[in-house]
Amino acid sequence: VQLQASGGGLMQAGGSLRFSCTASGLPVSSRPVGWFRQAPGKEREFVAAISGDTDATRYADSVKGRSTISRDNTKNTVYLQLNSLKPEDTALYYCAAGTYRTPLSVLREVNGNKYWGQGTLVTVSS
Repeated sequence: VQLQASGGGLMQAGGSLRFSCTASGLPVSSRPVGWFRQAPGKEREFVAAISGDTDATRYADSVKGRSTISRDNTKNTVYLQLNSLKPEDTALYYCAAGTYRTPLSVLREVNGNKYWGQGTLVTVSS
């Protein structure tokens, strides 16, 4: 199983970014997938997640209202759209996936994920 995250870059505050997480060896159509981020000197934190069966979503309060997680089963890819970027969004962003039965309440915990991709760096300047 591999998760390939992409979409990071150097951004201005107020801008928008779309991250992609493309999976191989794992069908995103039936697996819960989440996004996490880790800022310098801080612990990894939950950002957003989408369930594998009902398309239910969860968002961290820090991004709620300005982010959307979605899935394209034909591309086996999960996206995270993040708008109104803030300097505090600067972090390494990771995608992760759980098992078939992992509920979102568990997936939003770092230890609740079975597979991790490499991070993609976002730097937001004011």
